[in-house]
Amino acid sequence: MTNNTYLSKNAARDVAERAPVAKADSHFDRKGLVQMTLLGLLLLLPVAAYFLGQLYYVNLASRITIIAMAAVGLNLAIGYGGMVSFGHAAYFGLGGYVAGISAYHAFDLTPFMSWPFSVPGSDSLLVVWLAAVLLCALLALAIGAISLRTTGVYFIMITLAFAQMIYYFANSWPTHGGQDGLPIYIRNTLPLVNSSNALTYFLICFTGLVLAMAITSRLMKSRFGAALTMARLNDVRLATAGISPYPIRLVAFVISAAITGLAGALYADLNGFVSPNMLSWHFSGELMVIVILGGVGRLYGPLAGAILFVMMETLLGGITEYWQFFLGLVLLGVVLFAKHGVMGWLAGSERNE
Repeated sequence: MTNNTYLSKNAARDVAERAPVAKADSHFDRKGLVQMTLLGLLLLLPVAAYFLGQLYYVNLASRITIIAMAAVGLNLAIGYGGMVSFGHAAYFGLGGYVAGISAYHAFDLTPFMSWPFSVPGSDSLLVVWLAAVLLCALLALAIGAISLRTTGVYFIMITLAFAQMIYYFANSWPTHGGQDGLPIYIRNTLPLVNSSNALTYFLICFTGLVLAMAITSRLMKSRFGAALTMARLNDVRLATAGISPYPIRLVAFVISAAITGLAGALYADLNGFVSPNMLSWHFSGELMVIVILGGVGRLYGPLAGAILFVMMETLLGGITEYWQFFLGLVLLGVVLFAKHGVMGWLAGSERNE
């Protein structure tokens, strides 16, 4: 009798110890399934559309991918760093103008600047991407160095003010289109790849999105990510551990801007046009809506939010010009009943939520 009781207790203890593991495995399977389904659909549907001759849907998928990539950058600042930036359109637009101005001068065979040294235009995607990332990172370093000395609504308003300054500068820059925008007459090229092909360009954008999410995931699983999370949750406790929150936030802000700027360069090439609208605070608001819809602080949240946003814009926008009304209703429902966004609803909450 004693041996049976002992064995029963051991069996109960084993079941109790295995239950959390089984629950975690179930969570992983559901979460992984949803993530792979989103990526799989985003990859396979444009490929099928291309071979069916439906290039419109291939370009639509490229647009979803690029906007999701820009939202990945913003999500790093908002979701993981707690920095509610209302000026990320500045980096998206700057990346777009880098691509547009570079292609313009490459087509016109004129240098962008000739003093104190000559800077020629270029139609190389590698050069454009590098320039976009570096310039957006430098701009974010300057803006973040000032903005991050404030918190809350003050931080929001300062990032918005800087973005609007850049918007009005582009709007009054007649050399490169001013308020009318700047057409791009040539598609920037990539060695050994035909970037003018719709499917090829989609695959380039898709690769960029996957790399942006991989970088974000790697950062957040590192000690830097742990410090950034603690800076968001309790910066005083982080400071008492001997780590200053300010440089951690600044580095995250710069990386966030660089990702968004790269997305802007891709977007300009996709459309063959760049305008001050890419710098407008309206686009900053759209990016924030996309992050909230998909799930703030969720790795695949920007992708889910971008798919939902663009599909609503495309489908409902073809029916009524007031499609934003229905977007507002969906956003209201997410905020009230699904605080972790579409990804929280589909994949369940994270273990640390």
